Amino acid sequence: MIKVLIVEDENLIRKGLVYAINWMAMDSVVVGEGKDGREGLEKIAQLKPDVVMTDIKMPKMSGIDMIARAQEQQLADFIPIILTSYSEFEYARKSIRLGVAEYLLKPVDEDELAATMKRIGEALEKRRQEQYLRHAEENSMAVFLQPGKFESPYVTRAVQEIMEHYGGKLTLEGVAEKLDISVTYLNKKLKEETSSTFLDLLNRYRVTKAGELLQTGRYKVYEVSDMTGFSDYKHFCAVFKKYTGTAPTGFVKTGKGE
Repeated sequence: MIKVLIVEDENLIRKGLVYAINWMAMDSVVVGEGKDGREGLEKIAQLKPDVVMTDIKMPKMSGIDMIARAQEQQLADFIPIILTSYSEFEYARKSIRLGVAEYLLKPVDEDELAATMKRIGEALEKRRQEQYLRHAEENSMAVFLQPGKFESPYVTRAVQEIMEHYGGKLTLEGVAEKLDISVTYLNKKLKEETSSTFLDLLNRYRVTKAGELLQTGRYKVYEVSDMTGFSDYKHFCAVFKKYTGTAPTGFVKTGKGE
């Protein structure tokens, strides 16, 4: 769901955008509204929207100044949409340096808006995938990049088991039995040294590997589900979305260049 903030000083136009548009059909939701640039800036910081749709000329602060300040202060990672009239269009084009994605002429055409939100949704999906993969490489996978760094040999062995056998049926109980220690003790040591449970480590590793496979574009989602140890397709999709914030089907499209 795309979170949208609408900033417009003309009350009739703002309320029309908030309440007269079928945002749900665009997989979007309006999380807030502002009547001028200054209020919009506060809402950006508070609500962290994905998209900010703003008029240009407003009291207290223009829409372009609002976008610029929000970006300078890193209040949120959002995509700006400029609402403009024909007379303001050339001025609006100058905001391209601010990363404005689209310009919508007033009055806003709902079909044009729907096409715009579709493009933005695809861009956001791609951004989330890239952020996830970068995060996985830099942070989530840190445990697996140096499995020998742990003080406990049991933690080292457990991490190695995950890396070597993530594609099969792997359980905390099975690994504890293989290491000849109790389930409670193994989970305790894992929490102490990785800040994660066995299941969390296993799922993160499986999802990371699934993302890599999906990015190649060679496999269907159900094939990757089987390859990474998920016996149930729906469960795989739920776990994947939990850890990445997006559905696995999005990774397939990106991998195929669609």
